[in-house]
Amino acid sequence: MKYTIGIIGGTGKEGSGLGYRWALAGHKVIIGSRNAEKALQAVEILREKIGEKEVELSGTTNDEAVKACDIAVLTVPFAAHAATLEGLKEELQGKLLIDVCVPLVPPKVTKVQMPPEGSAALQAKAILGPDVQVVDAFQTVSFEHLLSGEEIDCDVLVAGGNKEARAIVIGLAEDMGLKAWDAGVIENTVVVEGLTSILIGLNIKYKVPSAGIRITGIE
Repeated sequence: MKYTIGIIGGTGKEGSGLGYRWALAGHKVIIGSRNAEKALQAVEILREKIGEKEVELSGTTNDEAVKACDIAVLTVPFAAHAATLEGLKEELQGKLLIDVCVPLVPPKVTKVQMPPEGSAALQAKAILGPDVQVVDAFQTVSFEHLLSGEEIDCDVLVAGGNKEARAIVIGLAEDMGLKAWDAGVIENTVVVEGLTSILIGLNIKYKVPSAGIRITGIE
C-alpha cells in the first residue's frame, strides 16, 4: 500500500534520507519545515539526487505537511521535540506518528539520558493523547546509509502504538529494503532510543561512520 508521508523537520539529514528512500519506493512524500522555502530547497536537492525517476515529492510548512499526510514522521532534534509536538497537537490528532527522535543531550551524546517521561516516544504520547498512535523506529539507522542509495546492512526495531500501527511501520521499513522487527509496546522505546547513544559511542571508539544492529536466531 502507498501512503502520503509528511516528514516534520524533513530538511535535516535523517528526514531527507527517509524521504529519499520512501519517494523511491513510490510513496508520496511531503518534506515539512518551519520555513516553506527551506523545505522547497530540500526537495530540489532530493530531486537532483533521484534523477529522472518519477516521484511524488513536495515541500511545505510542518503544519501543512501534517494536515495533508496519512502518516507523520518526526525528525527534529530532541531539543525541539516537545515544542514541535505542542505546536502540531491539533493537526496530529487521529494520525499515526513515527517518532525518529532520540533524547541526546550534548555534549555527552554517548551517554543514555532519557527525559522524565521515560523516552521521546513516551513524551510524545503524553503530549498528544490517546488518539495518536506513536511508534518509534529508525533510531538505529544512520543518515549516511539512508542517503547512500545502497543496500542497508542494519535492522530496525519498531516499538509503540498498537499492533496494526507497528505493522504499517514495519512495511514502510521493508519498502526501503530494511529488515524490521516488532519490538512491542511503547514502554519498550526506552531501549530502542537508548541504543542510539551506544551506537554513537561505537562509531567513535572503532572509528566507523555508521554502526548498526542485527537481530539473530529468528528464521
